[in-house]
Amino acid sequence: MGILHLTGAVYRAIRAHGEETYPHECCGALLGKSTGEGWRVEKSIPAGNTRTDSAHNRYQIAPAELVKIERGARQQGLEIAGFYHSHPDHPAQWSPTDFAEAHWIGCSYVITEVADGKAAVTNSFRLAGETEETKRFEPDTIILEEESIGRPGV
Repeated sequence: MGILHLTGAVYRAIRAHGEETYPHECCGALLGKSTGEGWRVEKSIPAGNTRTDSAHNRYQIAPAELVKIERGARQQGLEIAGFYHSHPDHPAQWSPTDFAEAHWIGCSYVITEVADGKAAVTNSFRLAGETEETKRFEPDTIILEEESIGRPGV
């Protein structure tokens, strides 16, 4: 089991994005740095869901947008740590489609259940394995880290 460190701001942004796009799935990327135990996410980047056939239960990030996100991450000294999406009126568990369409081994996949327009449970799963044939999802532990506000003299 890996650990996914999220700032409170990133966690809130992911959940708010799911509420904004309800009843359709939201999606985006997570940017951060690898640690010995998992990922430390510093930013979430909302992406457009290009699925028009079934946006209520599927998502897709356009390849050109993904390249732009990855280039931006590198310019900031970050990596793509994973992806997030919402499950409108469905549990925050990966689906067979989520698994089939997950290809970034070592990355975290964060899913937020949005029930009746409100963010409910948020879970994360690490895509483990060495190849497409051996890939598997393993649960991540999400650790929320609140940002400290600097005060004079501190």
